[in-house]
Amino acid sequence: MASTNIPETITLPWASDFHCHLRQGAMMDTVTPMVEQGGVRTVLAMPNLTPPLTKTHMAVEYGQKLQKLAPNVHFILTLYLNPDLTPEEIKKAAEAGITAVKVYPSGVTTNSDWGVLDFKIYYPTFAAMQEHNMVLCLHGECPSDADKGICILNAEERFLATLCELHEAFPKLRIVLEHATTKAAVDCVKSLGDTVACTITAHHLFITVDDWAGQPHHFCKPVAKFPSDRDALQQVVKSGHPRFFLGSDSAPHPRQAKQGEKPAAGVFTTPVLVPLVATLFEKLSCLDKLEGFISTNGRTFYQLPSL
Repeated sequence: MASTNIPETITLPWASDFHCHLRQGAMMDTVTPMVEQGGVRTVLAMPNLTPPLTKTHMAVEYGQKLQKLAPNVHFILTLYLNPDLTPEEIKKAAEAGITAVKVYPSGVTTNSDWGVLDFKIYYPTFAAMQEHNMVLCLHGECPSDADKGICILNAEERFLATLCELHEAFPKLRIVLEHATTKAAVDCVKSLGDTVACTITAHHLFITVDDWAGQPHHFCKPVAKFPSDRDALQQVVKSGHPRFFLGSDSAPHPRQAKQGEKPAAGVFTTPVLVPLVATLFEKLSCLDKLEGFISTNGRTFYQLPSL
C-alpha cells in the first residue's frame, strides 16, 4: 500500500537552474527552447563558449540570443574569469546587469583551456566583485597532477582549501561551489559562512563511479564519486539546508563527441530536469523540501524575487 504521507499531486513554482550550459550555434538553437520543457524559467548560463565570454559586451550579446530563443526564461549572465577581467571591467559588467563570474581551473573540463592557474593574481578582481555585489561561481577541482597525487577522484576534495582561503580573504563575497560531488564538499560548505553556497546536479544525486566507468553518457566533470558521497548529497538536500540548491550542469554534446575515443564530459538533463529531481525527492520521502531546492534556496542566495 502506498504511503499516505506522499501527496498525489504537488504544485510548484517554475524552477531555477543555477548552472546550465546552453552552448552556441546550432546546439544553442536546439537546447535553449527545451529549458521550459524541463520546468525551468530562470537559468544561470555558463560562459565557456568558444571563444569564452570574457567581456561584458560578449555576455550581453549572448543573453540577447538566448532571450530570442526562449522569451519566457530569465537568463542570468556570467563572465569567464581571465586576465582581461579587471576591476574596471567588473564595474562595467555589474552596471550592465551581469550577475556572476565563473572560475574554471585550467584544463579541468570542457573549454577550460583559458582557465585559472593562480587565484591570487585575481584578488583585485574578487575585491571588485565583492564591492559590486557579484557572485563568484567556482568549478571546484584542482587540475590532475600525478606528481602531487591529484586525479579526478580527489580533485574536488583537494580544491576545498582554496575555497576556504577565498572565503577568508573575501568574507562578504558571495561564492558558490558548483556541482558538489563529495561528502567533504558538503561538510566544507556547511562549515563556512552564509556567503558560501553550493549547487548540486540532478545526476550526481543518482549516480556513482560505477555508473560512468564505461558509460560515456554518464561521464561528466567533476565525476560522480562513491556511494557514501552520493548519500551525503542526498542527505543534505533531504535536510532542506538553505545554502544548497539546484544547478543542473546540464551539458549537451553531439552524440559522436560522447561516444568517441575520448568522451566529452557532460550529462544532458535540461528537458527532464524537474521531473528527474522530483522522482528522487519522492523516493527520499522529502517532497516538502523540493520547492526549496529547485527554487527558493537559490533565488534567496542570488537575491532574486520569489516566484
